[in-house]
Amino acid sequence: MKQLYTKGKTEVKPADVNYDESRLETLNNHFQKLIDDNEIYCATYCISRKGNVFAHGSIGYKSYKKDPKLLVSPTDIHYIASVTKVFTGVAIMKLVEDGITRLDIPVGEILPQFNSSPFNGINLFHLLTHTSGMHADGGCFPNAHNNEGYWHFIETAYHAYKNDKSKKKEAFDWISAALAHGVRMGAGQEWAYNSFGFCVLGEVIEKLTGIHSHKFIEDYICKPLKLKDTTFDLTPKAAERYIIHNERNEKFVKDVLDGKPIKDDKPWDVIPSTGGGMKSTVSDMNQFGNMVLYNGTFNNARILGRKAVQQMTDLAVKLPDYCWEAGGNIRQYAIGFDHRNYEAFSFSPTTVMHEGYGACALYIDPEEELVASWIVPFTDCDNWCQKAMYSTVNVIWSGLK
Repeated sequence: MKQLYTKGKTEVKPADVNYDESRLETLNNHFQKLIDDNEIYCATYCISRKGNVFAHGSIGYKSYKKDPKLLVSPTDIHYIASVTKVFTGVAIMKLVEDGITRLDIPVGEILPQFNSSPFNGINLFHLLTHTSGMHADGGCFPNAHNNEGYWHFIETAYHAYKNDKSKKKEAFDWISAALAHGVRMGAGQEWAYNSFGFCVLGEVIEKLTGIHSHKFIEDYICKPLKLKDTTFDLTPKAAERYIIHNERNEKFVKDVLDGKPIKDDKPWDVIPSTGGGMKSTVSDMNQFGNMVLYNGTFNNARILGRKAVQQMTDLAVKLPDYCWEAGGNIRQYAIGFDHRNYEAFSFSPTTVMHEGYGACALYIDPEEELVASWIVPFTDCDNWCQKAMYSTVNVIWSGLK
């Protein structure tokens, strides 16, 4: 099929940063084949080296309907899901370097719901590294009794709360509703992916600062870095550039464009979306990645200090992992960031990264001064497309001279 490619804005040529330009054609062909094979319906990407963008493009359709008259643009916006977690991690590290808290502080000293057994052994470090011992996200352990996760218990408790006809009701306590589910094991014993813990970190941010976590992240991270398209709430103007993932997503975007209130009789509005609720573009994600690459400062905006970034990106834990049939293999993880030094990848050992459901990715390679971000909406979100995620890494890194 004819390649559906659109070139975005760049700052330098690939040769200026010692990158083989021919490998970008390979990258476009890689994405086009995934589109032709119905694995994804589009891709946007942004790649920089030494702080300068040398590759920025898009390929494919803006909507899951694959309308040939509606092609995706390099500046189009998409839900970045769990890449949100690295923004939350940076927010917590800001509070640490400002002396407001420390990573060894028990969560129970900040949020009273955690101030009793078995939760009083959990500290901020455990939440940031997925080692709290709390139950993992649904789907991490197939056929497990806890597969519905904390979200099921929150939703069940919320409906009971809504149906309570008492005149005087306190605000819905979503944390207590979830914690009634208990823990999987003691803190620090294994790695188990836990998005709920990052929502708790959002509550921690608000408790410590008096500012809602969404506003804190936007005001103290996104705005200083001039990330114009990175936000928790989709505005009508931004919705015009939103990549349409499915019918439900299409209705959501239409409601935003029409100015209709988003109605959902569920508790999610009161829960911080700091585990996976942000929207962004590949260029904004890349700029955030460069801030991390250059020790917390980029384009004259200081977000973190060098030592805070070092603490956040250094290898923090090496623990058994049983998620997604990992079988107890040792998982390496940083603070908010993932470390993946497997034989599958050609990046440098110090590389940190995070991926987002459905899907998107941000990789930061300090040794090569390379930052790569891409958005590749899966045709079927229930089936993880490894070629769109893992294979893309090797195609991008193959251009380094």
